[in-house]
Amino acid sequence: MLMIQNILKRNNVSVFGQGTQPMLFAHGFGCDQNMWRFITPAFEEDYQIILFDYVGSGKSDLQAYGAERYGNLKGYAQDVLDICEALALTNVIFVGHSVSSVVGILSSIQSPRHFEHLIFIGPSPCYINDLPDYVGGFERKDIEDLLDIMEKNYIGWASFLAPILMKNEDQPHLTRELEESFCSTDPVIAKRFAEVTFYSDNRSDLPQVTVPSLILQCAEDTIAPVEVGDYLHRHLSKSTLKQMQATGHCPHMSHPQETIHLIQEYLTDAYVT
Repeated sequence: MLMIQNILKRNNVSVFGQGTQPMLFAHGFGCDQNMWRFITPAFEEDYQIILFDYVGSGKSDLQAYGAERYGNLKGYAQDVLDICEALALTNVIFVGHSVSSVVGILSSIQSPRHFEHLIFIGPSPCYINDLPDYVGGFERKDIEDLLDIMEKNYIGWASFLAPILMKNEDQPHLTRELEESFCSTDPVIAKRFAEVTFYSDNRSDLPQVTVPSLILQCAEDTIAPVEVGDYLHRHLSKSTLKQMQATGHCPHMSHPQETIHLIQEYLTDAYVT
């Protein structure tokens, strides 16, 4: 019981909703569980909603952070599996934003029994181009420069990256929220998470995924261009690809209604068929 309490405290886990099937929402880099507030009300009546913060993010227990455990994405996947075990979750609908899509992939490979569906928002298995066969969106030098700025001027880095990710200039409050979220994260932990995120290459893991998945691919997404969504769809068996009208990298915040509709449509089709 103490271990369960420690895990729930460590990851600042929230559980609510009137349904029995769990929907586990996993936030992206530099974010926290609050970013899901536009999405979860649409699912509360029919599902059990589980929100959490990765160690080092949001209101997680920073004392639980260890550079060795979180030195690769498997450490973050272990957070997800620990939560599943602590809450005795089965038939989970996993909803992951950005890097959490890969975290969901790794979690499902390690323990497929926990998961029924994987839903990916703006996913990418590799951010660095590997031409001519793979377009990730960045050259390695781009990532090196980004991380260099992050180390030398963290506040400047946050103000530079937030509008690129959010994209929707007509909603400046969302860009400010994302920037503030970046700035509220410990810079040392954030830089390590950024390195783990942007240098990871999980393309070889894709054929091992057996859980059905939905890929939500945004338009004009600098972080995960359309070629990435197409690549994932080709290499993930049982995957469904939906091209969104939403622009940017955070449609669950900038275009919540479209995001909700596509998730509901996918789940309805999955359970009807």
